[in-house]
Amino acid sequence: MSKTLIRGARILGGEPQDVLIDGGTIAAVGTSLEAGDATVIEADGKILLPGLVDLHTHLREPGREDSETVLTGTRAAAVGGYTAVHAMANTFPVADTAGVVEQVWRLGKEHGYCDVQPVGAVTVGLEGKQLAELGAMADSAAGVRVFSDDGKCVDDAVIMRRALEYVKAFDGVVAQHAQEPRLTEGAQMNEGTVSGELGLTGWPSVAEESIIARDVLLAAHVGSRVHICHLSTAGSVEIVRWAKSKGWDVTAEVTPHHLLLTDELVRSYNPVYKVNPPLRTEADVMALREALADGTIDCVATDHAPHPHEDKDCEWAAAAMGMVGLETALAVVQHTMVETGLLDWAGVADRMSFRPAVIGRLAGHGRPVSAGEPANLTLVDPAYRGVVNPAGFASRSRNTPYEGIELPGQVIATFLRGKATVMDGKLT
Repeated sequence: MSKTLIRGARILGGEPQDVLIDGGTIAAVGTSLEAGDATVIEADGKILLPGLVDLHTHLREPGREDSETVLTGTRAAAVGGYTAVHAMANTFPVADTAGVVEQVWRLGKEHGYCDVQPVGAVTVGLEGKQLAELGAMADSAAGVRVFSDDGKCVDDAVIMRRALEYVKAFDGVVAQHAQEPRLTEGAQMNEGTVSGELGLTGWPSVAEESIIARDVLLAAHVGSRVHICHLSTAGSVEIVRWAKSKGWDVTAEVTPHHLLLTDELVRSYNPVYKVNPPLRTEADVMALREALADGTIDCVATDHAPHPHEDKDCEWAAAAMGMVGLETALAVVQHTMVETGLLDWAGVADRMSFRPAVIGRLAGHGRPVSAGEPANLTLVDPAYRGVVNPAGFASRSRNTPYEGIELPGQVIATFLRGKATVMDGKLT
C-alpha cells in the first residue's frame, strides 16, 4: 500500500509535527521526517484529528433509499471528517434482527467511505412491546453493542429495565430517545413563549427530563449502561450531572443544531427547523454548551436525518422532523465551542472521536494520533470560512438548517485505515 506524509500538521491543535502513514497504520510521528517515496501533504496551519465517530446517524437503507443510502451517507460522513458512524435502526424493515444489521454492516464494508456500525432496535418493530433479538444481533457479524428505538421512546419501564439487564451480558448499551409520548401528543415545537405566540402545540422540557430521570435510576438499579440520545434541555443536563456524581454508568450526546439554533427560528414556519427533539431556548443552548465543555455531556452526535424534498417542502404541520448534519457538524462545533473558548482542539477530538468510540465499543477508532495506531485521521483547515450550500452536499438529501450561513473550518483530507476517502476537500 502507498505511503503518505502529512507535513507540519498541528496534532489536536498542538505544535506542528509530521505524520507518516504506511499502509493502514501510522508509522511515525515527529519532526523533519523523511518523505522517501511517500505522497506529501503540506499541512501548515492545519489541525490533525483522529477520524470522527458519530454515534447517531440515519442512513435510511434499507427502505428509504429516496432519502439516503449507505453509500451516499458514508460519502457525506467522509466529507465531514468521519471514519465511523453508527447507523440507527429505524429502517424498513427495522434493524431488529441479525439479518438486517448484517445487511447494513456489509453495505458499509462494500462502499468503504467509512466504517458503518449498525445500531440494533431495542424492541421488535420499534413498537415498544417485545424485546428484539438483542443477543443474536450482538453475536452477529455486525457485533452490535448499541441498541436504540430512536425515533421512538422505550416508554415502558419494564421493557426498558429488561433491555438494560439483557445488554449487560455482552457489555452493550441502551441508547434512549427520551420522549414521554403522552406529554408530546401532537407536539410541533418547544413548549414556551414562541409556541404560545404561534399557536403551535408545545413539547415541554419535562417530557424529555422525566424519561431521563427514570432511566438513570433504572440503569443504576440494574448496574447497566444507558446512553441519552440528543439531550436538549438545561434540566436534562442537571439530571445527567447528578447521575454521574453518583458514579452511575450514564452517558449523553448533544447534536450540533442544539448547540447553535433556538426555537425563535420557528417563527419563519420553515419546516427545515422542525426536528425531534425540538429546537429549544437560548438558555438551553448555553447550558448544553457548558455541559459539553465540562464533560457532563460526553459527545457530539449528528442525528443526521435526511429527508427527500417533498417531505420538507410543505406546510409545517405536515413536514417530517429532522436535519442533515454529517457535513456541517465539525464546522458548527468549531463555531460554537472552539471559537467561543469553551473547547480546544484536543477537547473536540475527545468529544467527537475518543468518547463516542468508547461508548459504542468501536475498536480501531477514537485512537491517539501516534505511531502504531490505525491511520483513521481527518485534516482540518480551521482558517477556512465558507457559506453552506447544500447543492454541493454528498448526502442525497438537502434538509440543512444552515443554508446561506457562513461557518468556519473545512475538512481537507480524511483517511480510513490509511486510504484517503477525501483529498483537497473532495471525495476521492
